[in-house]
Amino acid sequence: MEEGSRDEGGRDEVRALRTAAGLTQAELAARAGVAQPNIAAYESGRRRASSATIARLRRAAAPRPGEALATHRTALIALAARHGLTQMRVFGSVRHGSDAPGSDVDLLVAAAPGTGLVSVAAFALAAEDLLGVPVDVVTEGALRPDHPIRLEALAL
Repeated sequence: MEEGSRDEGGRDEVRALRTAAGLTQAELAARAGVAQPNIAAYESGRRRASSATIARLRRAAAPRPGEALATHRTALIALAARHGLTQMRVFGSVRHGSDAPGSDVDLLVAAAPGTGLVSVAAFALAAEDLLGVPVDVVTEGALRPDHPIRLEALAL
């Protein structure tokens, strides 16, 4: 944005990032560790947000990986199938419900015979584009049967 075209203290930006994320002021405040009255003051222009606060609010408004996964579950399963991947399961922070904006989605998949590393990597990149969050993909063939990832992974 050009200098002079930016609103004072990010007022319009705070409201825009909050509404784009589908968050209430209270939800954004809780995620960012900022008092809700401050969010209201930034949006009304009564208070000016510092650039550090704007950056903090941007990070807090980013989708949680679990939310992105829930929203795009069906499309992700179809995407995996197009790359020769089945039996998609989630593990890690999303599985445990401890994911936060900036976390990744950890997926465990079964690869069809002949599905190579290039296909798995292409799926991971396409999944990141679809979900809007980082995605790590592990194939079950890379893990022994009693590996902790296999034991904790939950089917989508």
